[in-house]
Amino acid sequence: MDNQFKHDQLVAKLPHPHKNFFSRPHWTRRHFFGLVGSAVSGSFLAQRGKAAEITKLNVQTMNTAENVIFVFLAGAPSHVDLFDFKNYAGVTPAAAAPETINGILFPTGILPRLKDQLGDIAIMRSVRSWALVHGLSQTWLQIGRNPTSALGSIAPNIGSVVALEKEVERRPGQFFPTFLALNSGAAVGPGYLPSMFAPFKTTPSVNGLPGTTHPDGEAALNERITLLRAQDNVLRVNSPYGRAIEDMDAFYQAARGMMYNPAVDRAFRIQAADRARYAPQGVASTGFGDACLVAKQVLEAKQGTRFVQVTLGGWDMHGDIYGVNGNIAVGNNIFTLGRTFDAGLSGLIADLKAGGLFEKTLVVVAGEFGRTVGALSAQRGRDHFMQQFALMAGGGVKGGRVIGRTNDLGSATVDPGWKAKRDIRAEDLEATIYSALGINWTTTRYDDPFGRGFEYVPYGKEGLYEPVHDLFS
Repeated sequence: MDNQFKHDQLVAKLPHPHKNFFSRPHWTRRHFFGLVGSAVSGSFLAQRGKAAEITKLNVQTMNTAENVIFVFLAGAPSHVDLFDFKNYAGVTPAAAAPETINGILFPTGILPRLKDQLGDIAIMRSVRSWALVHGLSQTWLQIGRNPTSALGSIAPNIGSVVALEKEVERRPGQFFPTFLALNSGAAVGPGYLPSMFAPFKTTPSVNGLPGTTHPDGEAALNERITLLRAQDNVLRVNSPYGRAIEDMDAFYQAARGMMYNPAVDRAFRIQAADRARYAPQGVASTGFGDACLVAKQVLEAKQGTRFVQVTLGGWDMHGDIYGVNGNIAVGNNIFTLGRTFDAGLSGLIADLKAGGLFEKTLVVVAGEFGRTVGALSAQRGRDHFMQQFALMAGGGVKGGRVIGRTNDLGSATVDPGWKAKRDIRAEDLEATIYSALGINWTTTRYDDPFGRGFEYVPYGKEGLYEPVHDLFS
């Protein structure tokens, strides 16, 4: 009995739904917080949670990374046109310009700059999704578990767990959010964890982070905050509000720390010369490139941010995947969007290396699933498909290699390429991120509202899911 079969048998016996879902409802968790006296969005600045009872196994983490940049390709990119490239006769256009680079068949016409970064990237081809519904699978990827499971509706984003674990490492005067989400309006929130661990969501701008000044000036702002704190101190005496007053005070102080702060301006403001490095040739800038640039600048600032999620959507190419009527320069297609992705990611990797951050920063790239293989659909596109890819680079990952191999069509894994000898799942990617950061992926916290025990990685203690440590060796 091979490992894949044993794994599938275990999954079939789980006490919660954990199979393939195509039309199951799921919870969308959004957290909206306002900030009185400032336009700074502050969902990450609220209350701290009480100490939780925790259990974990004695496992060895990789502990090779300090930060994570998670590039989320929302909409599900075609694996067979990108990082599991299949040069289908009569289907794949010649403009894909495939070349074999260090043994890897690569579409240099779609990803012209990343071909020079392949030596730093590890490609996982034996990745498989659990579901083919965008919302469900996008949430699944961000929380590392089934959103319809017992604790799925309150499960935090992976970045929120990282923020929780790394909070103790924050130094005085570090006011940046631990978890930053760029171009990520649909980023999953902190679940049942305190809102201070929610993603701080913003869209990069040449003008920097909005709302970091007050319309009446800094002196007036300080005066009002002093008055507010004085009123709060009165309410603390025999107050029915309890800890809430202290939590809001921490909220305001953290937000105030980001206002009139030159480090914020340097990290979030975008210079034209820098933007060009992250954009395709002939294009002044892209929203994705700007986000990658800001992610790099925020980590350079060393002001407490440890997890950055950057989203690039538009990959749901059911029609005209190779351009309108085959014209690769027209419309949103694998060439136009591919080059946006290519320029942003290659610029990010190059700058992280130049600034000495690459070995400290784990770069993760994944979408929610892949796309159909072989011939195109009647709409000249590709539909939803379970097989997919994921990438990791930096943070101790050994690049220039491929984990796993699919069949000639790209429809199924024929060699998983790692010690578990089965497909890589979202839960395994989650465990890998935690391990790279030195976080014990077998941790269970007993502070969830249902009292069931929240596992960082579902069934991590049982070994059902585990880190892909083969990436680091």
